Amino acid sequence: MAWIALGLFLAAAVGGLIMAVRIFNDHKPPMSLALVHGAAAAAGLALLIAVWLSAGATPSIVVGLVVLIVAALGGFYLFSLHLRDRTHPKAVVALHAVLAVCGVGAFLIGLL
Repeated sequence: MAWIALGLFLAAAVGGLIMAVRIFNDHKPPMSLALVHGAAAAAGLALLIAVWLSAGATPSIVVGLVVLIVAALGGFYLFSLHLRDRTHPKAVVALHAVLAVCGVGAFLIGLL
């Protein structure tokens, strides 16, 4: 289950990278990509919570979970801007990406 979560996070990262490049080039990312990115990340987060609840979580996995929840909050904010057709603040996009990468990194360390 944990490895499936990791795969979902990596798939979300690919979509996030594509969207970030578009945002930093002053283009709005497609709504379909935003939805797939969010769905993959949410499914990965749900599986990560299931791993934590199954008592198989190391401290590193718990740290990854907390950081990914904070990243998800940033993602919800960015998605709300997308829905309202507002500009995505590049600093928030960068912070969201850094938090997500750090969270997945901590999760991966816990798996290994």
